[in-house]
Amino acid sequence: MNRILADVVAFGKQYIRSKVGAFFTFVFPILLILLFGSIFGQTGSSSVPLPVQDLDNTAMSERFLSALNNTTFVTISMIPSTVDIAEHIGANSLAVALLIPSGFERDVIDALTTGSSAVNVTLYGDSSRSTFGVVVGVLQAVSDQMSFALAGARPVVGIEIAPVGSPAFRYIDYFLPGIVGMTVMINAMFWMTATCAEYRSRRYFKLLATTTLRKSEWLTSKILWFTLILTASLFVSVAVGIAAFNVQLRIDVLALAFILAGTFLFTSLGMLLGTFVKDAEAASALANAVGFPMMFISGSFFPLESMPAFLQTAARALPLTYLNNGLRDAMVFGNLDSALTNLAVVAVAGAVVFAIASRAMSWKGR
Repeated sequence: MNRILADVVAFGKQYIRSKVGAFFTFVFPILLILLFGSIFGQTGSSSVPLPVQDLDNTAMSERFLSALNNTTFVTISMIPSTVDIAEHIGANSLAVALLIPSGFERDVIDALTTGSSAVNVTLYGDSSRSTFGVVVGVLQAVSDQMSFALAGARPVVGIEIAPVGSPAFRYIDYFLPGIVGMTVMINAMFWMTATCAEYRSRRYFKLLATTTLRKSEWLTSKILWFTLILTASLFVSVAVGIAAFNVQLRIDVLALAFILAGTFLFTSLGMLLGTFVKDAEAASALANAVGFPMMFISGSFFPLESMPAFLQTAARALPLTYLNNGLRDAMVFGNLDSALTNLAVVAVAGAVVFAIASRAMSWKGR
C-alpha cells in the first residue's frame, strides 16, 4: 500500500505541473458547460423571428397575425407591402418569411359561405433550416385552430405535455452529466496512453522493473489518482452549473461510484492502447482515433435518439455510452435500477480491459 501511495504522490505532482492535465480536468469541462449552457440552457424562452408581409391588411389578417404572435414561439416583424418579398428575402438572407395575400379576408368569407377551397398563406423559407420546421408547425396549429373557430367547431383530440424526470429539468441538466463522463474518458484514457508512451520511450518501465513496484500496483496508483482528481472535477463542474444556470442535479454515492468505475475502465483502456505505441505522436494519434468518435456518438453532446439507427447500434458497443447514461440515471432521473445496470456494464468492461491490459503490457518495455 505504501508503494501505491508513493506512486500516487509522484504521479500527482507530475500531473499537476502539467498545464494540459489541469486544462482538460477543470477548464475544458467548465468552458463546455458555459458555452452549451448559454446556447441551450434557456431554450423555451426564445422564439423564432418571423418576418411577415401583409398585403391584405384587414381585420381577418390582423386576427391571424395576433394568433401567431400569441403562441410565443414566433416573434413577428413586418415587411413593407411596397417591396417584392422574394427580393427582400434574398437581400436580407432570411430563413423564413410569411406572405398573407391580398384578398385574404374576402376569400376566407367566401370559403365559409360557399364551401369553396381553403385559403392559403405562403411561407417562404429554406426547409434545411431548423427554424423552418418550427414555423411550419406553428402555422399549421394556428391555421387549424382559426379554422375551428371560424367554422364553429372545436378540436376533439388534443395534446397534453408531461415532462419526464422533473418539470424543473432543462437541457443543461441533461448535458452536464455527459460532460462529466467525457471528462473522465479524456483524462483517464488520453493521459494514460500518453504516459505509457512516455515511460516506454524514456525507458522508465525498465527502471521500474528493477524496483519492488508491481504492474498492478502501478496501475492501481493511476486509477486512484484519476479517481481523486476527477471527483474534484465533478464537484467543480456541478458547482459551476449551479452558479451559472441553477442546474438541478444530485451528487450521491452512486454518482461517485460511476466516477470510480469509469476511471477504472478508461485508465485500463489507456494502458491497453499504450501497449501499441512507442512515442508521444503515436499515442496522441491512437487516443484521438479511439476517443473522438466515442465522444461524439456516445451521447455526450447529442441524444442517441436523434442519431441514425446504425450510429445508435454503434453507440451501444461503446463504454462511454453506459457511463453517460448511468450518470444521467443517477444525477438526473434518480432511476436506481437503470443506474445499477449501467454501472455493472462499466465495471465488468473495466475488469475485462484491466485483465487484458495487465497481460499485454510489458513491464520491461519494448
